[in-house]
Amino acid sequence: MSNFITSSLGKKVILSLSGLFLIMFLLVHLTANLFLLGGSDAFNIATHFMDTNPVIQIIQSILALGFIIHILYALIIQFQNWRATPVKYKKKYQKESSSWSSRNMIWLGIFIFGFLFTHIINFFYVMKFGEMSSTIVHGEEMHDAYKLVVGLFTGGTLAYVYSGVYIVSFVALGLHLNHAFWSAFQTVGWSNDIWRKRLSVIGSLYALLISVGFTVIPIYFLFIK
Repeated sequence: MSNFITSSLGKKVILSLSGLFLIMFLLVHLTANLFLLGGSDAFNIATHFMDTNPVIQIIQSILALGFIIHILYALIIQFQNWRATPVKYKKKYQKESSSWSSRNMIWLGIFIFGFLFTHIINFFYVMKFGEMSSTIVHGEEMHDAYKLVVGLFTGGTLAYVYSGVYIVSFVALGLHLNHAFWSAFQTVGWSNDIWRKRLSVIGSLYALLISVGFTVIPIYFLFIK
């Protein structure tokens, strides 16, 4: 077992499994975020539920571990690939046989990680450890998460900057997912000539759903709300 984990294939399987776990999380996270479009009460209730539910709290710890494992193994595999393959030959070969997103997965991932770090500081850290205003919803006091999030997307130049970075980051995530989705299934063995095409289509649709779903939020508060 230990030999498999340290092998090239084992590392790719771990990267793929952690990636599939994060892909499932994105759909849950998008669902929660879309409550923003339903108004302050809807989003605050959804956030309060996730913040106080013990199962969700356990999953948050697993999620953090999933991110760490995925990022760590992505870097390890990429460095090994760089060391194993001559750069000029690799670039020539990849341009002829692969998509732009597949050739730039590591750079897309690094860019996404930079945004994730900023997002955690602006929202998750403030929710957990910062000072927040409270609100009463249906007679229950809870954090006004809606005010915190909407404040990032409204209120002047910084809001436009943050919204722009937010949109570009989820476009980058969509490109990352477009390749990662079917590639992960292929690595764990669920792929053949028929399923490769199906997973590619499903992956593209899923990537589009995630990108559009998340980018709708800042656009809504900047130009519609």
